[in-house]
Amino acid sequence: MHPQTQASISPGEPVDNDPANTVLRVGQLGFDAPAALLATFGLKLERVADNEPIPGSFWGDEEAGIIGITVYARDDTPVHSLLHEAGHLIVLPEERRPDVHTDATDSIEEENATCYLQIVLADRLPGVGRERLIADMDAWGYSFRLGSTRAWFEQDAADARAFLLERGLPC
Repeated sequence: MHPQTQASISPGEPVDNDPANTVLRVGQLGFDAPAALLATFGLKLERVADNEPIPGSFWGDEEAGIIGITVYARDDTPVHSLLHEAGHLIVLPEERRPDVHTDATDSIEEENATCYLQIVLADRLPGVGRERLIADMDAWGYSFRLGSTRAWFEQDAADARAFLLERGLPC
């Protein structure tokens, strides 16, 4: 449950000030465009029914999950989560994908490349784009040593770009 406050509103009317509640959700975007995007990388997107547990979700709750070449999401799954988990599968060599269940990597290099790639892929989704995804990542609480997703992406992600370039992936 998110904290509630009673500031600058009518008495008794709760307001949720948690910025994580403002992130774009897959249900707002629809499943067709993300499914088509994932298909270009040989991946599948499977829609999970509301209130059902998401298979292969590392973090649980509404976070996307991965098993093999399938990314699982519900309507309430944040778009950044779907792109992040898909990114984990995209950066892996195809022969490693079938073995993935829930946790794709323990590699810092792959994690950095995944974070970078999810921002790049956001430009390929109508109504999303990197600006929105960067804002959503910050609102959700992604943590980078320069203090923001934008600062990391623009000033500190040379290793992630190099990783993606070496593998012929978008960057």
